[in-house]
Amino acid sequence: MNAASARTIADALTAIVGPQACLTSAADTQLFATDYRRLYHGKAVAVVLPSTTEEVSRVMAWCYQHDVPVVPQGGNTSLMGGAVPDDTGKAVIISLSRMNKVLAADTINDTLTLQAGVTLSAARSAAEAAGRLFPLRIGSEGSCQIGGNLATNAGGTAVLRYGNMRDLVLGIEAVLPDGRVMSALRGLRKDNTGFDLKQLFVGSEGTLGIITAAVLKLMPLPRSSSVAFVAVESPEAAVKLLGEAKQAAGQSVSGFELISGPALELVLDYLGGMASPLAQRHDWMVLIELTSGGQQDALEQTMVQLLEAGLEAGLVLDAAVASSVADAQAFWRIREEISDAQTRTGGSIKCDVSVPLSRIAAFIGDATANVLQLEPRTRMVIYGHMGDGNVHFNPLRPKDQSAAEFLGAHYQAISTVVDGLAHAEGGSISAEHGIGVAKRDDLVHYKSSVELELMWQVKRALDPKNLLNPGKLLPAQHHAPSTGSGLHQASDLP
Repeated sequence: MNAASARTIADALTAIVGPQACLTSAADTQLFATDYRRLYHGKAVAVVLPSTTEEVSRVMAWCYQHDVPVVPQGGNTSLMGGAVPDDTGKAVIISLSRMNKVLAADTINDTLTLQAGVTLSAARSAAEAAGRLFPLRIGSEGSCQIGGNLATNAGGTAVLRYGNMRDLVLGIEAVLPDGRVMSALRGLRKDNTGFDLKQLFVGSEGTLGIITAAVLKLMPLPRSSSVAFVAVESPEAAVKLLGEAKQAAGQSVSGFELISGPALELVLDYLGGMASPLAQRHDWMVLIELTSGGQQDALEQTMVQLLEAGLEAGLVLDAAVASSVADAQAFWRIREEISDAQTRTGGSIKCDVSVPLSRIAAFIGDATANVLQLEPRTRMVIYGHMGDGNVHFNPLRPKDQSAAEFLGAHYQAISTVVDGLAHAEGGSISAEHGIGVAKRDDLVHYKSSVELELMWQVKRALDPKNLLNPGKLLPAQHHAPSTGSGLHQASDLP
């Protein structure tokens, strides 16, 4: 794009949002154009930070009229390159970070209405201040935003009990590619008046519209909680223990997280000064959380009975039950820091897959064998949300091998074999991280031609110019008119 065109864009968007909310220098825009893992690097002609839905609408309408591609962005915590522009320098980034107001907490209807730029942590705090729970819980909650959580259908550690973002949203306001506003901020649990249009935008990764506000479900705030860090014989034993937990505690099972031995070692080394909750090293562990509105003593007794039954059945090898809030927080910190530990270490191949619960053990066994055949020294960092079938299968480079060397030699082969095994088990190649650009072209191998064509028909209907987050989510084999192709992936991967 020549300088005159860039100046025209900057002048027009500055007139809408003001000079402090339209960034154009490379120093200012580069932070927004680089993803969280510094794996994908793009360029933006401008970064716009609107403060109202009206400003988003006006910016989007101007860009649509002048054929300028737009990349919506929340907290920029995507792991799939879905929230940064390509390297053509033609796109405008619309950051929702200034739209960070909690608009209403309705404790009778149990809903929270808020702008899309509110962080997940702030949303959870607002719910707790109202005496309620917003149950979505993920490691990046301090920086990820509600709009991005919706756009990627975020999951996390409490899906077993409460569901994904798709299950937690009642209403959405979204700006369409041509600038029109779809306002459906209704807090209704029953609304049978045709298509549920809000769900089009959930999981669409910003390709159909820019979510600017939402109405979320609130839950009762639990009165009691019991957390245990448990060693198990194998993933198969973990699956059986989950079944026992469901029988013993029913809906009180709010978390059931699988952690491999190498994953625990990695995060303890990363955190420094923190010891394992268990005295001995184990190959497999689970983190179990029970919560309820009942008495603490009763819930703790349920946990003890579950673990004793697991010991008798040979499913449980050892266990540590949190005796305080601090203990429980320490247990959860271990689990939540695994992802960041991998990012800081570098050289992790992130395979975010889901398989039917009955096939998890077979999948983990087969995938592990295939990876170790390629590189026997690979550290098998495997963890995830066992309760909903989501496995973060993330082989990590050997300690004496560089990230670039390991990823260059094995990234494609490992990703292909792991995704293929998940698909063969009736699973998905993306459980909660989305598609972005990282897995975009892989979809042709795992989605039917009918599914892909239907996805593109929806895209064309709402965004006929293909201006909104182009090059993301949808494989080019079923392309609409394109404004530019993929992101630049750095050769010196972390």
